Amino acid sequence: MDFLPIFLSIKEKRCIVIGGGDVATRKIASLLRAGGKVTVIAPQLSASNQKLADNGKIVHHAREYMDTDLDNATIVIAATDDESTNAEIAQRAQQQGIPVNVIDKPENGNFIMPSIIDRSPVIAAVSTGGASPVLARLIRTRLESLIPAGYGRLAELCGRYRDTVKQLFSDPKDRRRFWDAILQGGVAERVFSGHMEEADVAMQKALDEANPNPGMGEVYLVGGGPGDPDLLTFRALRCMQQADVVVYDRLVAKPILDMTRRDAERIYVGKERDNHAMRQEEINKLLARLAKEGKRVVRLKGGDPFIFGRGGEEIDTLAEEGIPFQVIPGITAASGCASYSGIPLTHRDYAQSVTFVTGHLKDNSMNLNWQQLAQPHQTVVFYMGLKGLPVITRELQSHGRSADTPAALIQQGTTHMQRVLTGTLETIESIVEREQPKPPTLIIVGEVVELHDKLSWYKTPESSEQGATS
Repeated sequence: MDFLPIFLSIKEKRCIVIGGGDVATRKIASLLRAGGKVTVIAPQLSASNQKLADNGKIVHHAREYMDTDLDNATIVIAATDDESTNAEIAQRAQQQGIPVNVIDKPENGNFIMPSIIDRSPVIAAVSTGGASPVLARLIRTRLESLIPAGYGRLAELCGRYRDTVKQLFSDPKDRRRFWDAILQGGVAERVFSGHMEEADVAMQKALDEANPNPGMGEVYLVGGGPGDPDLLTFRALRCMQQADVVVYDRLVAKPILDMTRRDAERIYVGKERDNHAMRQEEINKLLARLAKEGKRVVRLKGGDPFIFGRGGEEIDTLAEEGIPFQVIPGITAASGCASYSGIPLTHRDYAQSVTFVTGHLKDNSMNLNWQQLAQPHQTVVFYMGLKGLPVITRELQSHGRSADTPAALIQQGTTHMQRVLTGTLETIESIVEREQPKPPTLIIVGEVVELHDKLSWYKTPESSEQGATS
């Protein structure tokens, strides 16, 4: 982040605005709404600002700026029509350790003022870091429709009951779970509809019936998809944001991991070749133990948990121990990578079936039904096949697949690191040796690969964050 988002209390504090034209008007209004004591330094004021001065809302000094104007200031806005004066003000303020915002030159100051959605005491702020204030206002407008005015009343209700809930639930985890139920249930709906007395009655009833000892937790087995966070399901996102603990794999993209609750405990259990952070049996026991402690656990996996994700093994242990669980499917790597590469896995002119297999080597060999995999008019997708590529190409050819059968290797599909290497069973190995792709990769074999050049639509974004694998 280029800026740290914070909310600053300026009630009854001295706020200095240098410049009294129209560009300063919105800044002055925001400072007044936050309770600041606003002093404006400017030879002249715009009509709207003059009205504020006439009504005693602001203090106006009708003169040019002086260095002493910044003394004892809590916050400074440089809003003159002279860039050099604004730069001088910014430098002086920063020397005194005073936060300063510079109109139209945010890089000269050390803070920016975002677009605001005001549902006091709920306040949401949107910023583009000064790159495009118009875009920030557009985003704010869209958010306005998603955040009803009733959220302010809901926040006030929460404030009234906060101490009571804190006394009832000594564990922060249990308090959070109680508030989750309140804010997504009947109490919130009564507040939104304006029935505040009914909301108070429902709230008191919820407190009377609350159990400070929640007992057994639950495990959510969540498929995180192939890498692009936009491919997450709504249900996956809801579970991720309710979790007390997130147990995640190596192939979970960082932007997806960042969408989990910020205060949730994170436990890494990823596996690489010859380097396992935790054995599978230990992972199974870990999930069971955390749930027995009353925690909501998200087991976050790349792709789909039931396709080469060992999800079945994990929930088998949970079922044996009587632990509640849910399975939230994800887009598997074969589907996501193929779609983002313009390679349809089936096509009536090329392939009438598709087979998913693991290309993971064990003792430098793969125990697969090569005779079946070499049959024509089908697409074969190999997961985790980068190291085993020489075995794959050799065995398919030795079992009857033509050497000129199209083949593709996709590096980190759907992410900013996606690369698609195409060739044939005869040439793909040398292409991979030359290009040195980085795992995770996926291999697609079949005539459908020929469609890549024609149907490829996804352009790798320049952003270094989009879909970066952890």
